[in-house]
Amino acid sequence: MYDNVILDTTGRVATLTINRPDKMNALNLATRNDIVAALEAIRADDAVRAVVVTGAGEKAFIAGADIAEFAGRTAHQQRAVMQAMKVFATIEEFPKPIIAAINGFCLGGGCEVALACDLRIASSKAKLGQPEINLGIIPGGGGTQRLTRLVGEGKSMELILTGRLVTADEALAMGLVNEVVEPEAVLPRALELAAGIAEKSPIALQAAKEAVKTAARANLREGLDREIDLFALCFASEDKEEGVRAFLEKRKPEFTGR
Repeated sequence: MYDNVILDTTGRVATLTINRPDKMNALNLATRNDIVAALEAIRADDAVRAVVVTGAGEKAFIAGADIAEFAGRTAHQQRAVMQAMKVFATIEEFPKPIIAAINGFCLGGGCEVALACDLRIASSKAKLGQPEINLGIIPGGGGTQRLTRLVGEGKSMELILTGRLVTADEALAMGLVNEVVEPEAVLPRALELAAGIAEKSPIALQAAKEAVKTAARANLREGLDREIDLFALCFASEDKEEGVRAFLEKRKPEFTGR
């Protein structure tokens, strides 16, 4: 179905693999479109409750944008491309949890993909960064905004102004990734984490995602009000009744997403 991504579903978890290993999985326009199309298919599949995004091969998660596409573009042309490009917003606003399994270089647009995901598991050999400054440009897929919200203004400014790459351990220390594992364990760990999350109520997962993301966008009062709204909405679900009943009966809940 797709030229540049592979979509595989096992149980309640979908794995979306960026499949341009000869280009270190660089994001050209066709790949971005494939990612959006694959995610729309996952959105429509009620059996899938969590997603893992990774890169083909051992060298790269996504090594950045396909720089060859930048050559000769004017400012107006690039703005039009970026406004039409939905990949980063689609990932960030996706109703189901998305985990990035970072198996190598995670740079530029690739780092922006990881930042748009909900959780990030990195190989101990991974390198991450926003090196756009070295091309005479800046991050344009949300890097200046999401990186700052995740690691703070000081570290974000440092990485973006210098363009330097950080190791997985340094990324972990600054909060850029959630966990660092050995290279061979990256995808298995991400899938394990996704499978555990997929056992939860889809309704509660979506509400939790929205509530947490509101914290980064609104003031405290607005965030607290939205949290109460989402908390109360969970009480209208069958999953809430099942969760409470299972707790009282000392058994594992079976959530249906209703």
